[in-house]
Parts: sequence; structure tokens; C-alpha cells
Amino acid sequence: MTPHNLSQGIAAGLTMDGVAVRIAATFADVVPTKSWGETSFFYNPGRALPRGVYFCTLKDHDGENDRASHLNRSGVYRLSFGLPNAAFDQLFGPRPARPKKGGVVDGPWDFTALDVLTPHPIYGWMGWIAVLNPTGATLGQIMPLIWQAYEKAQESFAKRCKSA
Repeated sequence: MTPHNLSQGIAAGLTMDGVAVRIAATFADVVPTKSWGETSFFYNPGRALPRGVYFCTLKDHDGENDRASHLNRSGVYRLSFGLPNAAFDQLFGPRPARPKKGGVVDGPWDFTALDVLTPHPIYGWMGWIAVLNPTGATLGQIMPLIWQAYEKAQESFAKRCKSA
């Protein structure tokens, strides 16, 4: 599939709502929240913290400082989640440098390509990765990575609760 064959990519992919339902049903104690113009999933058992720990996001439109994925195309959305350092490094090598405001991480990635795993165009420096309009097969393949992101959120949650 080429990045420019948009109708094929959208037809082959899952809907954003379908991915949201799957994330919420798969991962215990995850609270979906509409925030910052996206659906954010926070790990927050018992809602012990005001928000919880950011785990995963779904976004379907460009923002002021986030236009690299061209999410304003009809039917295009981005699934993103934060990985532990070792998992990110294994996929993409060392984390890219933090971009300047309004910029994107430096690297060979096409952040507009559908159904292709890349570092997040803005938050790749923090270990976040992304995929636009994943197909069911791709979501199945990356589910172990999403589990790693979930486990990372659980660890962060435990640390925050101890220090609170």
C-alpha cells in the first residue's frame, strides 16, 4: 500500500472508534478521556490520581504544533503510545532529538504514510511511536508493543502513588 492510495488505506484500516473500543476493552483500569482535541487513555485504577498516567492516544486532526501527519485528511487518524527506552531503541535506534516548537523529530520517516509504524513526529524524542489508520493485521502485530506501553504506564502509576 502506498501512502498516497488513501482510499485503499482507509478501507483496509480500522475506524478510530473501533480502535478506541479495542484499547478500552483490552487494558484494565484505562480511562478514556477527551482532552487536547484527542482521545487519551490514562492508566488510573480506582481513579487514584487526578488523571492517571498517559498511556495511549487517538487523534484525527492537525493541531497548531502537530501537522506532520496531515491528520486533516478525511478519515485519517493516528494511534500513538509511549514505549520503554529499550523497546523504542530496538525498533528505531536511539531516540531522536527533541524538535523545536512547531517542528518534527529528525529522521527518515514519512509521518503521512498509512499503516506504517514510525516514531511519533513530535514526541518521538520521548519514546512515543505512532501509526496512521492501522489495519487489523497491523494492530495485531503491534499489540505486544502496546502491552509494553501499558506496563510502562503501570510502573509510572505505582511510582506516582508512592510519592503522593
